[in-house]
Order: sequence, then C-alpha cells, then structure tokens
Amino acid sequence: MSAFLKASATGLTEMPEVNAFIDGKEIIYRDYVDISVAVATPKGLVVPVLRNVETMSFADIEIGLNDLGKKARDGALAIEDMDGGTFTVSNGGVFGSMFGTPIINLPQSAILGMHAIQQRPVALNGNVVIRPMMYVALTYDHRLIDGREAVTFLKRVKSAVEDPGILFLDI
Repeated sequence: MSAFLKASATGLTEMPEVNAFIDGKEIIYRDYVDISVAVATPKGLVVPVLRNVETMSFADIEIGLNDLGKKARDGALAIEDMDGGTFTVSNGGVFGSMFGTPIINLPQSAILGMHAIQQRPVALNGNVVIRPMMYVALTYDHRLIDGREAVTFLKRVKSAVEDPGILFLDI
C-alpha cells in the first residue's frame, strides 16, 4: 500500500489539479498531500487521513498506516483523524474486487480505487504470457480535472509502482 500512497503523492504534486478542490466559484490548490485511506473495520468503513504524505518515506508511510489501522480497529479514531484529506485511496482488491468505480469523497476531486491482483494473459514481445495484473480506477471531478490530467496522473502512479526506484531517486 505504501508504494501506491507514495506514487500518488508524487503524482499529486506533479498534477496539482488532481489535489485541488472547488470552493464555490474558486479552485483551491493545495501545497500538501493528505491522503485518506479507506479502512474496513468490524463496524464498517472508515477513512482516516495520513497527513503530509509528500514528505514521508516508505517506512514513514507504513508506520502511519499501521497506526491509523490500529486506531480504526480499536475504535479510537477521532473526527480530526478523518477530516481534511485531499485525495483518497481505496483498496477493494483485498475483498476480491476486480473492477469498480470508487466514489469521490467531497470536497476532494479524485479517488484512486485499487483492485485485486490476478494472473492474466498479456502480449509480451509477440508472445502471450501470464502476468500478475491489477486494475486501478481513478474517479475524478471533470469540472476540475480533464482526461489528459487524469491519464497523466494514472500513468505516473503506474510507472512509480512498477519501478519504485523512480520514487527513491526522485526522478
């Protein structure tokens, strides 16, 4: 999960409209990345916020996720823990989801949905080979984000997850 959060944070800093929101008639651009992470608990779904992800290492993200997950399972989340996210990541894949359209958590302008990893046939150098594949979906507010920006963001996330060295080296 940390790879997707780190990759998303990088994409959000490079594509500021995906991290922005509409307030009345104004577009508000944020200079920080606070990612809401959907967490399933025995009492239902909660969405705590990991703050300033753009400044965090992979280890910091994992520690933060573990802390939020424990608070969620223990029923110890405060309203402040779930308020103010700038973007959401939801992993329906842990429940076997193959496809789906995540719903934007307003006032955010986008949400990344991750789905299950499954073996799939793919073409590689003219041959059909079996590879692990994961579908991701980005739901976004078209009033703020055009298809070009959405696809560019998704391609950035994909590249960074496929080659995490990009994130380590800040390329």
